[in-house]
Amino acid sequence: MNNLKISIITPSFNQGQFIEQTIQSVLSQNYPNLEYIVMDGGSTDNTLSILKKYEGRLKWFSEKDKGQSDAINKGLKMATGDVVAWLNSDDYYLPHTLQKVADKFEKNKNVQWVTGDYEIVDEKGKQIQSFVSWYKGLLRKHPTFNMLSFANFIIQPSTFWKRKLMEEVGYLKEEYHLCMDYDLWLRIMKKYQPTVIPSPLSAFRIHGTSKGKLQYGIQFKEEIQVAKQYNHNGFIIFLHTIHNILINFVYQIIKS
Repeated sequence: MNNLKISIITPSFNQGQFIEQTIQSVLSQNYPNLEYIVMDGGSTDNTLSILKKYEGRLKWFSEKDKGQSDAINKGLKMATGDVVAWLNSDDYYLPHTLQKVADKFEKNKNVQWVTGDYEIVDEKGKQIQSFVSWYKGLLRKHPTFNMLSFANFIIQPSTFWKRKLMEEVGYLKEEYHLCMDYDLWLRIMKKYQPTVIPSPLSAFRIHGTSKGKLQYGIQFKEEIQVAKQYNHNGFIIFLHTIHNILINFVYQIIKS
């Protein structure tokens, strides 16, 4: 039996169409030392009726918040696990993810954070954009601070870290609504390199109202702002800018 306690936070707002699959993907891991917290922002769809079905198997709260980062921070501050992560309410874990993650932390006590690959899926769960997943996997073969400053290759729903790191690097910056994860990864990367699991741990969903579909152009601009805060190498930032322009062009083609 695993002694390592894992806490998963799910921020939620009007994702009743997808959240039950998210919840089931966490609970069906059958991980023996799990804490699952759903922070709902006051949904007006069927989200609350779904959450009530799982009373006793998770903790949930529904109240207005200041946005996704605020909701995640609230959940992280409640969490009591040795390892924490967040899983958005339209994404889901793949089988055995939590066990794979726990094994990495338990086999090497010096591991501070773990990240893995992912699948990109559409609203029906069909795998799409396999090239994007392959490309980010290629970048993850060289998980250095400068490489992360060049491009964000860390997959948010496939990333887990020791809760005590929040005391070292701080919580999410709530002024960011699209790149709060990238900002956190850069802060952690300045101190610790990640342990990479070379297999998919999660499914990242792109659908009609997802940020990944509607706001990727704005996200790329916010990425540059974040990268400039932590890396003052002008050449790296220039490369990041060029990279984003190229990726933006590709996204316009594949997401049209």
